Amino acid sequence: MQIHWFLPTAADGRSLTVGTRGTHGPEGEAVASLAAIADRFRAPTIRYMTQIARAAEEAGFDAVLTPTGTWCEDAWLTCAALAQETERLRFLVAFRPGFISPTLAAQQASTFQRLSGGRLLLNVVTGGERDEQARFGDHLSKAERYARTDEFLTVLRGAWSGEPYDFQGEHYDVRGATVLAPPAPVPRLYFGGSSPEAGPVAARHVDTYLTWGEPPDQVTQKLAWIRGLAHAHGREMRFGIRFHIVARDTTAEAWAAAERLIKGIDPAHVSKVQSVLAASESTGQARMSALNERFRDGWRPADLEVYPNVWAGVGLLRGGAGTALVGSHTEVADRIAEYAGLGIDEFILSGFPHLEEAYMVGEGVLPELRRRGLTATERR
Repeated sequence: MQIHWFLPTAADGRSLTVGTRGTHGPEGEAVASLAAIADRFRAPTIRYMTQIARAAEEAGFDAVLTPTGTWCEDAWLTCAALAQETERLRFLVAFRPGFISPTLAAQQASTFQRLSGGRLLLNVVTGGERDEQARFGDHLSKAERYARTDEFLTVLRGAWSGEPYDFQGEHYDVRGATVLAPPAPVPRLYFGGSSPEAGPVAARHVDTYLTWGEPPDQVTQKLAWIRGLAHAHGREMRFGIRFHIVARDTTAEAWAAAERLIKGIDPAHVSKVQSVLAASESTGQARMSALNERFRDGWRPADLEVYPNVWAGVGLLRGGAGTALVGSHTEVADRIAEYAGLGIDEFILSGFPHLEEAYMVGEGVLPELRRRGLTATERR
């Protein structure tokens, strides 16, 4: 089992409202303006991102996920810079296939692998926000975007094959696509999507299917769906899950820290955020929002524990991954072990702020997972 961390290339801080200028940011989250939270805002400078990357490496995480979107720094350039500041940490670079040529993406990935010593992973983000896509000149429908992603990944792997690759489809027409030398190793492809259009694309192409954190019964259903589609193509794949995390020495300390993340937030602001998220085309976002519906009229944080130690409070103020694992280090390790038992192979975690929380998780939860034999017994 692999445990990854997150690189907040839009902003970081001690509040759920930090993140971006505008309505949506990396992973689609809705946020407040920077002016409202300037006292808790940490800019994504290369110096600060380096601190987080080195902390994640020292704490024993396998990789860091770097998001994509209008309001965050470019993931390719950021990770290329940070690869020179780290030794073994891998970089899960999120990018949108509609915004770049598949042959150029193959070339960039191959170069990254050679320059970093094989530390690149790729997170393919089809995109679920019409306004976000339009900023980049993309006006395809949701179904068309997934069809384009399907073709993109076909060309990408073809260009990595070592032989000139020809492809003609509805969205791409390439002749002799190739790279200087195939990447070694070939980057693993990560992909998430809960809609009917997403499943077949994952089944045909990706190595690790990602889901946002949901209660175990929902995760079980989703994994069975994707696993069945993959088997129809004669393929096996790994599964990953995205959670925020609030882990402390005691249960009480953890829940107090979780409640501080939303303490003092105006209910009117929550309503505004939720109205924006309701307009999303993302099926996964709709599933996340459904988890915190019962809380919106009551303001009782405990109501958002949708499963033991699974808290939907993050989704009140942010889009994308809206749940957190909350509890003592032992309790959080218990939940991770439970999800691993469902078939989850990789966990992508994050906390606010990401620098301090990387050490908190690395010194509290990861040793417990190693003790149980769920991860490598020693840091690499």
